Amino acid sequence: MSKKTLLKLIKDEDVAYVDIRFTDPRGKLQHVTVVADLVDEDFLDEGFMFDGSSVAGWKSIEASDMKLMLDPDSAYIDPFYAEKTVCIHCSVVEPDTGEAYGRDPRSIAAKAEAYLKSSGIGDVAYFGPEAEFFIFDDVRYAVTPNKVSYEVDADHAAWNTDTQFEMGNLGHRPGYKGGYFPVNPSDDGQDLRSEMLSTMKRIGMKVDKHHHEVATSQHELGLIFSSLTKQADEIQKYKYVIHNVAQAYGRSATFMPKPIKGDNGSGMHVNMSIWKDGKPLFAGDKYADLSQEALYFIGGLLTHAKALNAFTNPSTNSYKRLVPGYEAPVLRAYSARNRSGCIRIPWTESPKAKRVEARFPDPSANPYLAFSALLLAGLDGIKNKIDPGEAMDKNLYDLPAEELAGIPTVCGSLREALDELQKDMDFLLVGDVFNKDQIESYIALKMEEVEDFEMTPHPVEFKNYYSC
Repeated sequence: MSKKTLLKLIKDEDVAYVDIRFTDPRGKLQHVTVVADLVDEDFLDEGFMFDGSSVAGWKSIEASDMKLMLDPDSAYIDPFYAEKTVCIHCSVVEPDTGEAYGRDPRSIAAKAEAYLKSSGIGDVAYFGPEAEFFIFDDVRYAVTPNKVSYEVDADHAAWNTDTQFEMGNLGHRPGYKGGYFPVNPSDDGQDLRSEMLSTMKRIGMKVDKHHHEVATSQHELGLIFSSLTKQADEIQKYKYVIHNVAQAYGRSATFMPKPIKGDNGSGMHVNMSIWKDGKPLFAGDKYADLSQEALYFIGGLLTHAKALNAFTNPSTNSYKRLVPGYEAPVLRAYSARNRSGCIRIPWTESPKAKRVEARFPDPSANPYLAFSALLLAGLDGIKNKIDPGEAMDKNLYDLPAEELAGIPTVCGSLREALDELQKDMDFLLVGDVFNKDQIESYIALKMEEVEDFEMTPHPVEFKNYYSC
């Protein structure tokens, strides 16, 4: 959408407000709403000033002025506001120079795409994320000096098979790890997910499917692939729609990777491919019909996996999912179709669909940072011809202990991931996509979360140690 087309849309649709949206370092969508009458070509050219000191991990109070630059191509009419409102995603620039702000996630994504083109390796990188989520009917938690607790509930959850409800208990529920894919009435989310998907279609998103996932109260909707920055925008819209449709139904959606014990956590498998001159770079005659470049790309992902975890698995809760010995992609190995390693090559008949799937990311990730880091790790593999080693076509969950011990793993905690990022950041600094200031500020921001988590007593500790 051009600027003129956007302004025509605002006029023709009698739009009352324009919602200017940006993403903070943690990946949370933020916004400010302006009266549509103020939005003209000058406004779109000049941008919107705001105070960056109020955003955690950004500017300090003495140099807080920042500018939001609107991207007309990202515009859509909000489906939830009572007043007709156009939403526009923005990048952040320095007001005095007009240069991209180094800590702005969306600007980093744009620079990653520019670096790919300048490298000569490819013209465009396509990303197809598969973000899972949970839906609950009741969520309560407390973190105070004398109380640390949480409780989630969903009428249709497996633990409610013997609960007495006022209208009776009808009994149709998938069991633990049994949610993939029974029809209704066992699957109670059909209409809710359909409305989510229909809402996404109405705002111009490209979607293809929805279904219940393995865990109790867990779901997934399908996004069709797109280029890096656009797909990161789409993930932000994906989360926004899911949160708000669930809210309208009197329910609560969460992208927290591991909100319940003893059942599967939520991942965000990320499918990636690179194209050059209109041709798929990853199709070839090597293992699983991959090209040599695709194998080197995998080599880069495996080599930098622990540093990548800081962006792809950026919450302390992420590592409740990434636990060795369970059905989680913790082993740094690759395979065709086999889902037990952290890199998979999905089966496809068409060379155009040849891609690499990273299985360790989760939906708590900031998509701009996660996608950019994944791309740069893969490009580092191609540039330096990093051999990924032999594929592991065995079921890695069933390997003998002595063989399993020889396969490296991803990180086991957010602290470890941040330490690994500190040691292995050079591959991210190419082309000034990321810079040391951004990475170090991100590490500092995330270490606050680590320390908060590590210094808080846990109910399990009371169970294990109170009477010691």
